[in-house]
Order: sequence, then structure tokens, then C-alpha cells
Amino acid sequence: MLEVGAVPSPDSLLTLPALSDATSKVGINLDGPSSFRDFDIQRGDANDMPCFADASFDTVLCNATLEHDRCFWKTLAEIRRVASPGALIVLGVPAFVTRAAGTGRPTLLLRGALLRALRRLGGRLTVSTRTLAWHGFPSDYYRFSPEAVREVLCAGLAAVEIEQVLRPPRVIGSGIRS
Repeated sequence: MLEVGAVPSPDSLLTLPALSDATSKVGINLDGPSSFRDFDIQRGDANDMPCFADASFDTVLCNATLEHDRCFWKTLAEIRRVASPGALIVLGVPAFVTRAAGTGRPTLLLRGALLRALRRLGGRLTVSTRTLAWHGFPSDYYRFSPEAVREVLCAGLAAVEIEQVLRPPRVIGSGIRS
């Protein structure tokens, strides 16, 4: 089992109780190497993971990482390369999720003069998007729609499932490598 963007703390996906029976767990992170509980984290860039052989993992997890990856498509290619045929790939990213007018309070945070000006002009927020605030670790580049997760991040995977969770929203996409 591989976690891309693993951290040496209880926040790592590799510490999930559901994964306690995994026979081998390893992570990769720009800040490695390190160890935590029953797994090691290798230092490396997920855009190029020569430390891992082709088709060497039955499960690859990546959460809260791709938004910080300037070239996330390279990481996705590497994830597919190191995942064995039939492997489960799970990707979690912050989401853009739009809401139509009249579905409650606007989730776009507008304050003071801007909101008053919109009201004076008769302006109305018809669609708004709630998303995770910018949080550089060290940088923060992307937010993804559920469609982007299905059609871009999970492209080429079989049995794709998409779930929206949490507030602000995150999208979890999973699929099986063909």
C-alpha cells in the first residue's frame, strides 16, 4: 500500500484502522525520509517515483496532496504506473461545488462595501461556490469539480465512484486500475 503525500503522524491515511492488516505500507513525501508506527516514508517527488517499480502496489492513496502539486498530471501518471492491474486508487481533493440560486445563503464570502454595492446595483448572487481556503504547504494551486475528479483525475480507471464529503467540500474519487 502506498500513500502519496504521507505524513509521519496520526493524520496519515496509513494509520486508518481499516488498513491495520495491510502487509506492507509505505509513503512518499517531499519532506521524508521518516518513520511512524508501522510504515516508512521515503523522500521523493511524486511527479517521478523511480524508487518504486512498475505495478508494485495493490492500493494507492492520495489525499490533500494534488492541490499542492504544480504538475499533478505527472503524479497521476506515476500513480497509475506503480499501481498493479486491479489496484484500488483513491484520490481526495478540495472541491468546487456550485449551488443554484435560492438554495440557501450564498457560500461566497462577500463583506462590507462589495456586498452593499451589489445590493444597490440590484446585483444578485445566482450561483456560488464553497471551497477550502488557500493553505500553502508550501503552495496551493488547484480546486477540482466532481466532473474533473471523474473525467480527469480518475480517467482510465474502471468502476469509478465519486463522493462529496465534508464542509468545505472535498471530493473523493476511487477506481480500479485496468
